[in-house]
Order: sequence, then structure tokens, then C-alpha cells
Amino acid sequence: MTKKNILHMISPQGNVSPFDVNMACDAGYDLVFPYTNVNLTDIKALVQDAIFSRSVNNAKKTGIFICGKDASLALDMMDMAKKSMVPPFEISVFPDPAGSFTTAAAMVACTEKTLKNKFNTDLNNKNIIIYGGKGIVGGISAIMCAQQGSKCTIVGYDGISNVAKKAEEYKSRFNVDIIPGDGSTDDLNSSYLNDADIIFCAARAGTEVLNKDQMKLATKAKVLADVNAVPPAGLAGVELKDDDTQHYSGALSIGPLTSGDIKVKTQYRMFEKMCSTDKPLYLNFDEALITAREVLSH
Repeated sequence: MTKKNILHMISPQGNVSPFDVNMACDAGYDLVFPYTNVNLTDIKALVQDAIFSRSVNNAKKTGIFICGKDASLALDMMDMAKKSMVPPFEISVFPDPAGSFTTAAAMVACTEKTLKNKFNTDLNNKNIIIYGGKGIVGGISAIMCAQQGSKCTIVGYDGISNVAKKAEEYKSRFNVDIIPGDGSTDDLNSSYLNDADIIFCAARAGTEVLNKDQMKLATKAKVLADVNAVPPAGLAGVELKDDDTQHYSGALSIGPLTSGDIKVKTQYRMFEKMCSTDKPLYLNFDEALITAREVLSH
């Protein structure tokens, strides 16, 4: 009898995302089970229940997906899950809290492609300003780019305190230097634009962070990328379907539906990898970026 592909979705919140459930089922999982209000201390028992209930040969048909809205907690849960395995009883684990890892990976991969194809360059030594830097999409995209040699500034709409704490956390956890920026006023937001090579916007949906007059200051920018699909755009002038579209600032813009399509395909592909693997996989945001690049190359 053919064993079914089973995915256990673990969330520290009260619900799991219907988006993630649909994606997992479409990618090959036959059964998806949610576990909500899960604490870090619960992970070991849940993982060991999952690994010992099936034979070693069927371990590849079992997976764990970690949800929530906290990137650090999701990564801690993945680390705890990995430590809870008892080889050869071992299964795959994939964290993507609030879709942030795959969303950031898609935005960064699309930007890499534009830099390579349109400017014959890469992310090394680029000055990147990330609005909405306190959030997990902005934070993860900053880490991804800093690991490739970019100078990244995460701008916080509520001042510098919270983004400074994030920058310290990223330095401690990932050994990257991220610069915190104060974006609590329009003038402060604008102050980062003159020297920006790349501008990312991962701010709250439906919030215009930079208006038309402010965007005209970004005369040095090569690429603009906005992940907000709810009007108005976070970066004025960036349209939903922009795909290396000329922006009035002079930069090329990547709209939320363009990177969003790559995000969906990336998450789908990562679920597929878990369903088809012969060995356990631990798919963090590094793997998300690799997968997004694979999607864009086809």
C-alpha cells in the first residue's frame, strides 16, 4: 500500500495560513494537519511523535512546516526540530513564517536578475535601503543581501530603537552588519534616497512610504522593488505588474505581482522538494533564495 505524504504545520499563533495549506496540498501533500499555539518547548515531543510513527523508508513522506510571524522563533523551532531527530529516524523541516522567507527570497532574486541582465553587476558593494525594515520580510532581505556584500540600512517608521535591536540580533545570529535607520518623518525617510543603489519596500500593506516627490530624489538608484500589492504602493510610481519597468526616478522597478509570482513558485517548489526527497531537508531562507534563483532560471 502506497503511503501518503503527510505535512504537520506548526504555528505559535492561533491559526495556520490557508495560503500555506493550499500551497502544500497542490505541491503534493495528501494530508495537512495544523498544530496551533505551539511553544518552542513543545517541538521535541511533536517531532519525535512524527518520526517514530513511520518506518525509516517512509520518513521522506513526512514533513514539518513552521508558520507564525516571528522569523527568529521559526528558526529556533527549526533548530530544535533538528536536534530532536534520532537518526535514522529523521524528517524534513521548512520554516516560512508569514511567507517571509520565500517573499524576501523572491524580491532579492528578482533584483539580482535585473542587476545582472540590465547593469552587468551584482549585489556586492551596493547601498540598499529597506523600508519596513523592522518587519520580517525587510529583515530577511537585508540579511540575504548583506551576506553578498551589500551595505544594508533597515529603516523603521517608528524611529531607530526597534530597528537597532533587529540589527543587533542579526549581527549576533548571522554575523552580518546591518545599519539601523530612523524613518519616523518624511524628511528622515527622504534622507536615505540620494545615495541608494537599490530601494526595497516591505512596509505594511496599503501604506505609501515614499511619495512621488520623494522618489524623484532617488536619482542614483538602479532597482526599486515593492512587495505591497494593496494600494497605494509603498513606493510611489511602482505598479503591480512592473517587471524591469522604467520608473520616473530613472531606476527599473519590480512590482509586487512580479516578485509575488516568483514567491509562490518558490514556496511550491520547496514543498515539492520535501515530497520528493530521499533524505531529510532543512529548508531555511538560504534554501529559499537558492530555489527562487532556480525558478527564475527556467
